[in-house]
Amino acid sequence: MAILENIRKRTTILILVIALALFAFIVSGIFTSDNFGSGGKIGSAIAEVNGDEISIDAFRRKIDIATQNGAGNSSSLQIINSIYDQEVRNTILGQQFDDLGINIEEDQIMNYIKNIPSFAQSPQFQGEDGIFDESKFRDYIIDMKNRDDGSYERWLQDEKSIIQSSKEQTYYNLIKAGVGATLKEGELDYKLGNDKMDLRYVRVPFTSIADTTIAVSKSEIASYIKAHKEDFEQEESRDIQFVYFEEKPSAEDETSIKAEVLKWSEDQYIFNENKTNSENNNVINDTIIGFRNTTDVANFLELNSDIQFDTIYKAKNELPTLFADTLMKLSVGATYGPYRDANHFKISKMTGRKANGSVKSSHILIAYEGATRANPSITRTKEEAQVKAEELFKEVKANVDDFATYAKENSDGGSAPQGGELGFYKRGNLAEAFENFIFDNPVGSLDLVETDFGFHIIKVDEKQDLVQIAHLAREIVPSEATVNTLFTDATKFEMSSTNGEISFPDLAKEGGYVVRPVNKLKALDENLPGLSTQRNIVQWAFNEDTDLGDIKRFNVNNGYAIVQLTASYDEGTMSVEDASSRVLPLIRKERKAAEILSKYQGKSMEEISQEASVAISNATALTVKSPTIPGAGAEPAVVGAAYAMNQGDTSGLIEGETGIFMINVTKKEAGPVLDNYSTYANTLKSANAARVTTAVYNALKEASEIEDNRATFY
Repeated sequence: MAILENIRKRTTILILVIALALFAFIVSGIFTSDNFGSGGKIGSAIAEVNGDEISIDAFRRKIDIATQNGAGNSSSLQIINSIYDQEVRNTILGQQFDDLGINIEEDQIMNYIKNIPSFAQSPQFQGEDGIFDESKFRDYIIDMKNRDDGSYERWLQDEKSIIQSSKEQTYYNLIKAGVGATLKEGELDYKLGNDKMDLRYVRVPFTSIADTTIAVSKSEIASYIKAHKEDFEQEESRDIQFVYFEEKPSAEDETSIKAEVLKWSEDQYIFNENKTNSENNNVINDTIIGFRNTTDVANFLELNSDIQFDTIYKAKNELPTLFADTLMKLSVGATYGPYRDANHFKISKMTGRKANGSVKSSHILIAYEGATRANPSITRTKEEAQVKAEELFKEVKANVDDFATYAKENSDGGSAPQGGELGFYKRGNLAEAFENFIFDNPVGSLDLVETDFGFHIIKVDEKQDLVQIAHLAREIVPSEATVNTLFTDATKFEMSSTNGEISFPDLAKEGGYVVRPVNKLKALDENLPGLSTQRNIVQWAFNEDTDLGDIKRFNVNNGYAIVQLTASYDEGTMSVEDASSRVLPLIRKERKAAEILSKYQGKSMEEISQEASVAISNATALTVKSPTIPGAGAEPAVVGAAYAMNQGDTSGLIEGETGIFMINVTKKEAGPVLDNYSTYANTLKSANAARVTTAVYNALKEASEIEDNRATFY
């Protein structure tokens, strides 16, 4: 582990060690001839790693491929960052491969591909024996190359990734080969977890001295920062504050939309001066049939609703939760509403009902070897399964109240842990014989039914109607007048804030607006609390032309954000002002420790207890691996000191995490002696090897000089 722990400082030594291990392992000639580990020098660079550039052109092509292939719910910047991290990793490791002469031959690549499930398990690449066939795989690549659909270009990227992964595997395996653990190390690890100690202790907590009594000057904070520079390094960052003018419906908008829904629910009579009664020449009004009375629901909703007619019959649990009970009680033709459901005002109409269209049931499945989806561990024959099912059915029928218990203990179905309960189902989702029984029989019915899955003991638990419901709905959105007013308010605020007569927070307070601060924005951040993804705001905050105090309006999701840059932090050591909140508690703790140590130096445990008014306490069965002292918390330094003491010894004053301690070891009990400690040594070896990949790369990255230009391009 010494190499891992010092790799950052001793990269040259690591290279030498691996180079010796690689003697006679230098190979060449793989699927592709380009050096995947090195960055190109085409055009501008997205990054420079130890002098090697990562081409922005090649980087963008990879972004395009990743985007085309789909990247789940990842944002554009998340894709960019993911590929950037991978490119930096490939470059750093590629430099190591070049220095050490690591290369991979074609047969090694093919062996690696054979172990990739997506290739090895694909019938497309398997022979008649079901084993991966190299010739089929090669023919597939040749055929892909002859096609002009871009697939070969994508394969080349995959191939490079495979080569990179194969090189990494070789590289890390060589390092892991030198990482181990001796039996003595295994024995020590065992003892640290099994040797137990009992203590008497007195603790003078740091909280016994009030913070207000410790005066700390700016110069002391500056000196502390200087002495601990590595703990107070910061990235370049910015602070902003903003006021969000959100486009949302006003109370008047909601009232108007609700009234509109009510209007279209009823019949309307419209004056038509062009239509008169031929007998008396009186004007005849036109009648527009409303939602409540229309006979053509689908056409009516298509013309007048934001939600179209859904003809599918639904169960109660598929209806809006807050209104499901009410809607289920409607008779066919009846309506309910208006009511607000999420972002709509609705009037709902029952247009159809299927009695008992959804059934809840439970079952006990007795499967057999060869049955559909049967667990491979099941070896009983169909005949044996039938005998068992018939015998069990008699028991269940006589004790139907214990159905769930029988299911948990006997069912081969996935619902066994739930007592066999399957929940509600509509027709068309279960095996035909199973469905026929539960839909054709009343609640409480019990029977034995055979399907392709095996033999089922089925109980009908509950039945519900399915309903067809139409919704006359209008989305609750801001009106044009509301949007115009919002624009005017945002413009006024922007103009007033930029003239500088009133401070940004005071102006917001006058207008009744909320100021939202965002601190320590990084150059590649994109999400702002309350505004979601707003990359353009972050870019503006980091633009060299943006000065402290500058204000700008941005069009954001559903409105406008008036943003002010309030602070700028350069990369490097934190200033006294920025670090003071972290440094003050540390200096105070040092001062308190010194004061307590000075006050009680040379005194006994009893004297300290009396003078400090703290109790002498006991702690039992402590181990180095579990260094938690009751009443004090985690105190590794104190427990570690106790481990080095003999039974009966009393320590001097020990500085712990929460205070100053004095301890007396009242009992030490060694763990049982084992015949050998190979199990613990092997566990340590496995744990050390598992850390190699992350530890080595992190050390190499820390030792690298990386110039990150992402913020320039994105």
